[in-house]
Amino acid sequence: MASSDRPGLDPYIVNTLMRDLAGHDQRPSAFLVYLWLWHRTADDPSAGVRLSHQRIADATGLSRSTVQHALEHLAGRQLLTTRRGSPTAVPLHIVLRPWARRNPRA
Repeated sequence: MASSDRPGLDPYIVNTLMRDLAGHDQRPSAFLVYLWLWHRTADDPSAGVRLSHQRIADATGLSRSTVQHALEHLAGRQLLTTRRGSPTAVPLHIVLRPWARRNPRA
């Protein structure tokens, strides 16, 4: 599916999550990482995407350590699950959309 054929941005992400992560949590980097991963997994959210921290850093313009902290924060907020087959394996990031479970129209 071409990027122009992907579904539009979920209004919850802009109307609520951005304000929550960037304002309340003071983690705008977490919002950027979430938004970029959401875009990468829009075709099949449950499949996730296997990307290194450095690849995410390069794509978002953030440092690798900032990406690591953002991923930890997103996992703590239950907005992301990260799995590794081994300590040195490239992680699989699965973007979670908890509001979609609560609201079937989202």
